[in-house]
Amino acid sequence: SIERAGDGWVGFNTNTRQQFQSFCLMIERPDLMDSEWADLRTRTARLDEWSAIVNEWMEQHAVSEIVELASELRVPVARVNDGAGVLSEEHLLARGFFAATADGFEAPRSPRRIDGERPPVPGPAPAIGEHTGQIEPRPRPVPAASAPADPDARPLAGMRVIDLTSWWAGPCATQAMAALGADVIHVESVTHPDGMRLTGMMFGHQRWWEWGHMFLAVNHDKRGLTLDLNDPRGRELLLRLVDGADVVVENFSPRVFEAFDLNWDVLSERNPQLVMVRMPAFGLDGPWRERVGFAQTMEQMSGMAWLTGHEADQPRIPRGPCDPIAGMHGCFAALLGLRKRDTTGKGVFIESAMVEGAINCAAEMIVEYSANGVTLNRLGNRSRFAAPQGIYETAEPEQWLAISCGSDQAWMALAGVVGVDANEYVTLEERQGAHDQIDLHVARWAASRTLVQAEDELAEAGVDAIACRNHARLRFHPQFEDRRFYELVEHPEVGTHYMPAQPYRMRGIERWITNATPMLGQHNHEILTELGLSASEIASLEESGVIGTVPVL
Repeated sequence: SIERAGDGWVGFNTNTRQQFQSFCLMIERPDLMDSEWADLRTRTARLDEWSAIVNEWMEQHAVSEIVELASELRVPVARVNDGAGVLSEEHLLARGFFAATADGFEAPRSPRRIDGERPPVPGPAPAIGEHTGQIEPRPRPVPAASAPADPDARPLAGMRVIDLTSWWAGPCATQAMAALGADVIHVESVTHPDGMRLTGMMFGHQRWWEWGHMFLAVNHDKRGLTLDLNDPRGRELLLRLVDGADVVVENFSPRVFEAFDLNWDVLSERNPQLVMVRMPAFGLDGPWRERVGFAQTMEQMSGMAWLTGHEADQPRIPRGPCDPIAGMHGCFAALLGLRKRDTTGKGVFIESAMVEGAINCAAEMIVEYSANGVTLNRLGNRSRFAAPQGIYETAEPEQWLAISCGSDQAWMALAGVVGVDANEYVTLEERQGAHDQIDLHVARWAASRTLVQAEDELAEAGVDAIACRNHARLRFHPQFEDRRFYELVEHPEVGTHYMPAQPYRMRGIERWITNATPMLGQHNHEILTELGLSASEIASLEESGVIGTVPVL
């Protein structure tokens, strides 16, 4: 949640019981740690009461004090930044993350460090036609000798990825690699299973840890292995996996992963051609190096939360987009590493900081402030580039229509449909100034029609409009059905269910999802047998808890 402190806004994200208990210590209410408030369902159902408890403490403390206290207790926390706030974050400044552009304003640099170096600061955008007649022919690259002979094979077929990630961001990166054909081995332990297993539809099932809906969503087409990396036998087995791997990806906090003694120096000595991608929340150096962060933390720190919500309301959390943003940055980093490895014959070490990927996707408010001194603020459902724009309820309860007029032509078409004189508000500026009045006309028109009628009528007129759909019913949209975007999956515990496939198509691939998300330790025997272990050796590992299929929490 985002809370009002004495001098600004501060955001938290308590994903675990330990983080909630630490939060209670921070607000000087240890009596709440094991009370009814420890149940998320209670806090949700009685949100006003819970907020009153929190606010009583928050309003007496400054943001900087709260951030420091929460960080000491390892509660994910961040100041909710506007553009100026992002540019002044000490951690980002210490990492040299911002750079002056050729146009004279500050902008974020690449979120990747490749073998310790950031890519160079980009030059200015070219003027229209600046390079006309200067583009030389480019020879086609010769395919690598290791490229699969089958032209329909997936691009990463034959590659092996060791997936030491958890929650959403890291598994999202490796899931994209699995979709591209890599053999991805997702490593957990029975004492520390992937945290995303422990969320979602878990109640009422004997093997409840297999029902985490987000875990199911980002781990299909992988193989599942449990290894206790605190045990020398588990660590040695991981190193044997690294010997034959192409990529290792991890997103632990730095101190945790380094406590396993599995740094780049160790892994690259075992496999000099390895590509390693580390995806820490805040990077591998800087004053926030050891701090814990989730997607919501990045949304608060990057400015996304500052811009989300209504003008008269508080900042709101966008609900997690920074996880898949970090995941796609991590996957792209791995592909860059493989390209460099194949060119040089040497392994590559890449750092892809989660917060820096988020800021690159929210750079507009930073650039506006740095270039023009303008602080962008919340506009609700409205836009600086379109008017009218909003969400309008139709004749049926909770059936909403989204409309956006991004051009004068679209406005004229909308005005003709809803019965407004288009010439009264000709320019974008005029429409923005009269947005409230225009909204009344559009809302009255929408309320007189069903959602289907309103959507069809505006689509026929050429207006950008679409029904707001509950994600649970999105699969039934005829566009997705026609494109076979959702695929049926058979899971040994969850049963048959639909999953969204990849948002692109590729020659020779009729179906993206070939295997359901693995159960905890599902492929222990298979993978360890591939490493040369005997049945008795595997049984010994099971007996001692180095591997297993049931969490020990």
